[in-house]
Amino acid sequence: MPLKGLFAKMHGMIDLRNAEKPLHLHLITGKLARHALEENVSALASQYGFSYSIEVMPITVAALMTAKWLTGKIRPPEQTTHIVLPGFCPDLNGVLADALQLPIVVGPRDCRDLVQLFGAVTEPAALDQHSVKIIAEINHVPRHPLAEIVQIAKRLVADGADMIDLGCQPGERFEQVGDFVSELTQLGIAVSVDSFDPWEVEQACQRGAQLVLSVNSSNWQHAADWGQEVVVIPDSPEDLESLDRTIESLAAKNVPMRLDPILEPIGFGFSRSLVRYADVRARYPELPMMMGIGNVTELSDVDSAGVNLLLMGICQELKIDSVLTTQVINWARSSVRECDIARRLVHHAVRRGVPPKNLSDQLVMLRDRRVRSFSNEALDALAAEIKDNNYRLFAHDETLHVVSRELHLSDKDPFRLFDDLMQREIADNVDPGHAFYLGYELAKAKIALVLGKQYNQDRELDWGLLTQTEDMHRIKRSNRHRSK
Repeated sequence: MPLKGLFAKMHGMIDLRNAEKPLHLHLITGKLARHALEENVSALASQYGFSYSIEVMPITVAALMTAKWLTGKIRPPEQTTHIVLPGFCPDLNGVLADALQLPIVVGPRDCRDLVQLFGAVTEPAALDQHSVKIIAEINHVPRHPLAEIVQIAKRLVADGADMIDLGCQPGERFEQVGDFVSELTQLGIAVSVDSFDPWEVEQACQRGAQLVLSVNSSNWQHAADWGQEVVVIPDSPEDLESLDRTIESLAAKNVPMRLDPILEPIGFGFSRSLVRYADVRARYPELPMMMGIGNVTELSDVDSAGVNLLLMGICQELKIDSVLTTQVINWARSSVRECDIARRLVHHAVRRGVPPKNLSDQLVMLRDRRVRSFSNEALDALAAEIKDNNYRLFAHDETLHVVSRELHLSDKDPFRLFDDLMQREIADNVDPGHAFYLGYELAKAKIALVLGKQYNQDRELDWGLLTQTEDMHRIKRSNRHRSK
């Protein structure tokens, strides 16, 4: 029996592989999910060879169940080997298991994901290792007060930055650069300085800067005096001979260095610059390298997450040890967090020799990995069975649905759908607060349809690393009323 018991294992309960007699799963659900559960579990029973029964509790939404509330209500058939609860309802204190004398399996929150119970989803990758350092640049530092720079730096470090790069202002000497560096280093933050002014660099290095951006033929003569690692760049992007000369000169003075052949924007030699990185890596396999990826993320009209993943993949394969990024333009405002996740994905992929797929959903932000839906037949059956006038909202096949007692309305336009609902006698229960709630949920559902995301009523849309947990206001209110 190829059953993994993934969710049971997560809750420290049982492993379904070790069944001593034919499996019979007794699945607990609410009225809302009954028909969808029947559709899904019937197919799974045929595939995995188990018998099952479904018990519908006298409640509409399964998320309102608690183990205590279920105690005394479940009536499993004699052949039952396991009770399967919805994912919202873990038997945390073993109340049900003790009362029923049966093992309890906590399934997924959505019955359409029940296949996960049988090993369709593997244990998630740890993604706790990476090999590319993130240098987060703060641009135009002299224009900002020290306190603001400190707050920005702390936030970038919390997002995953390993070092903060202080960008100076060309042609305008930054007299307080040493104070800024000192303040950050006293907080335990590693700092680099981005300037071609030898005086600014010297002041920064004396106060604790660990890296200098950048050095070429115009200023390498000062590098030995700074006593810190420098980033070496060519005099012009395609002039690798100038890069070679600067490397040779710095090596003669024992100056530690990392190499950056300069990543150019798309339209200005992007592909040629990638070839240069590979060329420089082949020439100097022993030296660290850096790639300034902001030239692509900041200068391309595209959400930055996917671009960051691709650039991190290039760095991982070429053994480029660090990236310099910034997040000035709005579409790249979460670049540091994206790079932190991306570097872990590509490290795992390259190390294991697998694509960076099915490892994490944190960079799957615009669209969801998969979208599951209820069939129209299941919605019609639900409308025929519901006894109350509460409204259930669904979104699939480019259509919005409202289901209530003996009512199933659908439309692609939320305004037409709401107008249709208001023409029904059943809509007498829609007060201003309820109307606001329906409008809010329909807006979420419409967004989900447009983008190809999963919509579940009273639950937040999944935006990957940008997801913000929503309070389940309607369910919380229902729980309060039921507890009185």
